[in-house]
Amino acid sequence: MTILNTLIVDDEPAAIEGLRLRLDAFPQIRVTGEANSVAEAITLINTQTPDLIFLDIEMPEQSGFDLIRQLQPELCPAIVFVTAFHQHAVKAFEVRALDYLLKPVKMERLAEAIARVCEVTSNRADKAQMLAAVAEITKDQLGGIASGSAAPGKNETVVENREAAEPQYCIERQKLVIQDGRNPIQLIPYQDIIWIDAAGDYMCVHTQAETYVMRARLKSLIDERLPDVFVRIHKSTVVNLTYIEKLQPLCNSEYNAVLQNEKVLKVSRTYARALKQRLLG
Repeated sequence: MTILNTLIVDDEPAAIEGLRLRLDAFPQIRVTGEANSVAEAITLINTQTPDLIFLDIEMPEQSGFDLIRQLQPELCPAIVFVTAFHQHAVKAFEVRALDYLLKPVKMERLAEAIARVCEVTSNRADKAQMLAAVAEITKDQLGGIASGSAAPGKNETVVENREAAEPQYCIERQKLVIQDGRNPIQLIPYQDIIWIDAAGDYMCVHTQAETYVMRARLKSLIDERLPDVFVRIHKSTVVNLTYIEKLQPLCNSEYNAVLQNEKVLKVSRTYARALKQRLLG
């Protein structure tokens, strides 16, 4: 029997306690950590690499969706959403075969969710589906459950594109332009982008203040010649060199890249040598 190291993320201590007690009935589940916020969860994920996360959606400051955006696809655990919402979010996840639990959690549904998780063989596909759900909810602005692109600041220029029917993107000399016919065009200075990762047809563009979800393939973005300061560190991840604080050696010639914001990214053996050469000059 495979044991799943499990993390529970919820801002309500009573909800965590209730779920943990129910999980005691499942020998394949080992609860290794509990977090009350996305920031706490990221710290635990970086140190524990859980196999499964029971993830609340509505939390202060950052939502469960924000946590998903910050996970590298190759290291993305299986996710079971825990939510009090019956309508839009649940339907979006269900269509994409993503499991969810309604509060208060019932044992029968919990058993079904765990059985489904045990059948999961590719977590990367899971993240692609989750990002698709997040993007759909963001576009339709369903009940304020998830926040998508950041609201424009005082000095930002927002351009409405009412003619574009399909999501697309293009590259300017100093900015990444994310264009979607349903939303305002986002112009993100390259110097503000910390790292980019991909899951299927979706990419997450991470800045210090926001994570943007865009529909595109990483190879296409690289082929359009990202600035030289961006280096590939994994088959689905590129990072801005200026934000790398240090490299921590792992086994098999792999590394962890620790960024200035304390985010930890996995550097695969394939790209480790080129990264070290760039950092060492």
